Amino acid sequence: MSSGDPVPDVPERYRGVWRRTLLETPEGSDTTTWVHWLQTERWHADLRVPAVADVGRSASGLATMSTEQCLALAQQKGFFGRTEVQAQVPRDVCTWHRRFDLQPAGPAPDAGWMEFDGDDRVIETGVHGVYREVWERVPGSTGRTLVLADTDARPGDEARMLATARAFLLLAGACLMRVRPRRLGWPFGTAPGDTLSLLLARHPASATALLDFEISYGRLRDGVWCIERSSLPEFEGRTEAMHWQRLDDTRAEVRSAAGASVWRVLG
Repeated sequence: MSSGDPVPDVPERYRGVWRRTLLETPEGSDTTTWVHWLQTERWHADLRVPAVADVGRSASGLATMSTEQCLALAQQKGFFGRTEVQAQVPRDVCTWHRRFDLQPAGPAPDAGWMEFDGDDRVIETGVHGVYREVWERVPGSTGRTLVLADTDARPGDEARMLATARAFLLLAGACLMRVRPRRLGWPFGTAPGDTLSLLLARHPASATALLDFEISYGRLRDGVWCIERSSLPEFEGRTEAMHWQRLDDTRAEVRSAAGASVWRVLG
């Protein structure tokens, strides 16, 4: 926990990458949606790709996709932000404070009761909704965690760093996620509970800009990042060079196919 930060670091047992194996709601169960949640000491990134979104997976990019493909991609969910864990008996309460979200904000906070079933399995039940999720930790995702922000903001000014960051990198063990928020703000009149599909129907001319939000996940080995899943299908299956070196407590040099640049350390 940084000086003056009221939110404590996430307990060690939560850190790593978690794969959802089951979702149960009053409407039924889901075992087919691809869901991975990466958790560091403070920050999280989450990507959820339902089977229906495979209709929109085209390596040619958003600009060439049909209306049907865009609407299929709009079914995806994903977000990045700060995690808060409140220890309670008999179960913790975990709240995911979403700073950037692929979907418009929901009507209620994202919070769950968390009950561990062993070291690498946790059951989440809804605090503000009726659901049950089973999460299993991905092998190789424990150990070192790191979060970097591509921003020119001065060290220590976290609010400014978040507001100006062009992208984020989150590392947990051998797993890496990249988050690049969309540049377009939500259209005027967007209300809590609206969906991205609804916004695309209302604003078809802005479909590409509204969908242009990258969350990519893959394994990092020997400086090569193999992207397994992404909210932008053209990145899936790619391998990218990815290296970084800490310069000091607040900065790291990131070297990738785009060149070398200095990123800020978020945690």
